[in-house]
Parts: sequence; structure tokens; C-alpha cells
Amino acid sequence: MKLSEESVLLRIYLGESDSYKGKALYEQIIVKARELHLAGATALRGIMGFGAHSHMHSAKLLDLSMNLPVVVEIVDAQENINKILPFIDETVTEGLVTIEKVKVIKHPNN
Repeated sequence: MKLSEESVLLRIYLGESDSYKGKALYEQIIVKARELHLAGATALRGIMGFGAHSHMHSAKLLDLSMNLPVVVEIVDAQENINKILPFIDETVTEGLVTIEKVKVIKHPNN
């Protein structure tokens, strides 16, 4: 899939323990992105963070959290990102979702 230079970045902030239909939500989002033939998706596990409830989550050895932050990033054209937004709206109940314009400078198919 060829990405245009002007694309968008969909970023979804979740907790590691967030789930949908019995599976990890970040995993479900990536599977859905693949089903929709989006350019690609990556889940990144954070080592520390807090969200709307200001509860601290940390990967420190003495304070191992079972709900570390996870960020899912998807870069594609706006019209393709729009395909997954209904699924995100349905499944992400407590996370933060952002979209920003990005300039793609290198992609394997460009």
C-alpha cells in the first residue's frame, strides 16, 4: 500500500488490561486494522503513566503494575483511518484517542 506524503496518525491510549470480547483491546484494534487493510498498526507498551483517574501505573520492579499504559498507533490516509473510527468509538470506553496530520518521508512502498 502506497502512503501519500500527507497522512494522519491515529493514536489510542489504553490500559494493558482493557479488553473487548475477552481479548486485549490493543490486540483487537490491530486485528481490526488488518481486516480493514490499513497500512499498518503498532502497539507500544509504556513503562509508566497515568490517565483520567490520575492512578499511577509503573513497571518498576518493586511496584509492578498489572495495567501498564499501551499506545496503539496507526498511520494511513484520512479516508482509511475513517474506516476504523466506528470500531474505536464502540470499543474504547476509557482511553484517549487523537488524530494528527503527519508527513510520511519514507515507507517501503513509496
